[in-house]
Amino acid sequence: MQSRRFDFQGEGGHALAGTLDLPNGPVRGCALFAHCFTCTKSSLAASRVSRALASLGFATLLFDFTGHGQSGGDFADSSFSGSIADICAAADAMRVAGAPVSLLVGHSLGGAAVLAAAGNISEVAAVATIGAPADVAHVQRLFSDVDELMQRGEAEVRIGGRPFRIRRTFIDDLASHDQRLRIASLHKPLLILHAPRDEVVGIENASEIFLAARHPKSFLSLDDADHLLTRPKDAEFVASIIATWASRYLPNVSAPRTREQSGVVTVVDTGKGDFQVEIIAGGVRFLADEPPEVGGLGSGPTPYDLVAAGLGACTVMTLRLYARRKNLPLDRVTVSVGHSRRASHQPADLFTRRLQIEGALTEDQHRRLIEIAERCPVHRTLESGAAIETAEGALDEKLVEKPGSNVPERERASAAE
Repeated sequence: MQSRRFDFQGEGGHALAGTLDLPNGPVRGCALFAHCFTCTKSSLAASRVSRALASLGFATLLFDFTGHGQSGGDFADSSFSGSIADICAAADAMRVAGAPVSLLVGHSLGGAAVLAAAGNISEVAAVATIGAPADVAHVQRLFSDVDELMQRGEAEVRIGGRPFRIRRTFIDDLASHDQRLRIASLHKPLLILHAPRDEVVGIENASEIFLAARHPKSFLSLDDADHLLTRPKDAEFVASIIATWASRYLPNVSAPRTREQSGVVTVVDTGKGDFQVEIIAGGVRFLADEPPEVGGLGSGPTPYDLVAAGLGACTVMTLRLYARRKNLPLDRVTVSVGHSRRASHQPADLFTRRLQIEGALTEDQHRRLIEIAERCPVHRTLESGAAIETAEGALDEKLVEKPGSNVPERERASAAE
């Protein structure tokens, strides 16, 4: 994952500080995360969920609301209406940057804000809330002395043990919002995540939001998570659920594999188990691992599985191309490949390949297809061996062949008489 600054101008004219977390591979969609009332974009829940979403393919924008964190403005001037306007301004900035927001995610009062803002952002295809209140006036319960605030028009209140200066206009603004009407009028897929033991925003708020919303709507209990998702595993779980759920509703924005893309394959240690790694290749991400019996998690193919898969895939492609060129009645070809080592042989590594060829083919045509299989580019690479150059640092894409560079070699093999 990589991050870059993404600052923009808010509705009130203040500069708002943002961070855009970007996936290492193709982008599945663009998300915007709205933090909780007294939090910032650097809060544990915001940063952890954003990083997790980015690792799952979502470019995710975090930003500080007006008067929060590194953004301009005074916290005392903030309001719920202002938060809604800031979300819309962030979506506008993303649209101008060529990355329209398709997923809104909000935490606590930020969840209420994305519910209110979603109807004003046409590109948004789905909304997810985490520990959100059903009624925005709920935030008043956090204030230590509302009476003084209402009488004097401005007062310092303590929220979670920290002092904040609030103006009466904040309270007045809360009263002007009919959140339940907005939820009923959302007309977008909604995912509600809430912890039954949430002591800041009670679980009954999730029930009220769910009952007010129209289908499609979903609710997921966060079990023993706390309101701020302080445990990393809770934030990661939330992100994985949101990403999986949202993929049902988001357009497929991943670009198809093209010749202009990089030919670099990236493998990253996930930190889970002894062997699990994440592979980013050809526009997709997947795991590789070893079986549990040897210390792995069994979560994906082994490295030698992947080498065998390369040989099998290249074989099928070459035979299909040959059959098409020669107008052979080949219906389907299945290639099975396995790897073993032979201690008393040179070379010791053996890839055993078996072909299942279907179609109204003659014996000579069957025999010829088996011969052509041995001409596929990966077969020749494995048979002749390859040099490997290792050094520390980033891999220069200019040193790597572009995708599809071995197609001419496959075409030559398929053109053989």
